[in-house]
Amino acid sequence: MKILVTAATRFELYSVMEDTILNQIETLVTGVGMTSTAYVLGKHLANNHYDLIINVGIAGAFNYALELSQVVEVQADQFSELGAEDGEDFLNLDQMGLSTWNEFPFQEGIVKAKNSINHQLEKVIGTTVNKVHGNEKSITEVKNRLNPDVESMEGAAFLYVCANENTDCIQLRAISNYVERRNRNAWQIDLALSNLAKELSIILNQIL
Repeated sequence: MKILVTAATRFELYSVMEDTILNQIETLVTGVGMTSTAYVLGKHLANNHYDLIINVGIAGAFNYALELSQVVEVQADQFSELGAEDGEDFLNLDQMGLSTWNEFPFQEGIVKAKNSINHQLEKVIGTTVNKVHGNEKSITEVKNRLNPDVESMEGAAFLYVCANENTDCIQLRAISNYVERRNRNAWQIDLALSNLAKELSIILNQIL
């Protein structure tokens, strides 16, 4: 099986990759954000084919039932800012008449991962943002509108590219912090990445 592991930053990628695994599979650093992710991954896949692509990284959690440093699989993701403001309301592309709610690769505005890998990780719904939430009003708004479990800056773009390339994919995220007013003292990045490394190793050893 030909596998590609991607991450937004070298720090995230090489924090979770064992040397033995690095010698067996290909890796790609896409850069931070959905634009860079879509461009770099899309360009790479124009000349390369994989049986499975795994995206790894950290995420913030809206869902307080998730524990800090817990590793989850983001099975579905969405672009939370893709639309327009209308006073206090938000209009998605379907409501604006620019796209249908179920236009490929979306299903009711959500893009889903395609894979058949069996594991015990909790499956969650993500939202992808350009601006990480840190304001109580905007946090409440996106929770009420989309009800996501986690947020990242790349996830939906990753799933979007893989869906369009008809390639199996997994998005693995470790919870580094809760989505709240910015408080780096409460973050658990090192432990999150350590747990992510363990879960990635289990999955790769299962399928290699």
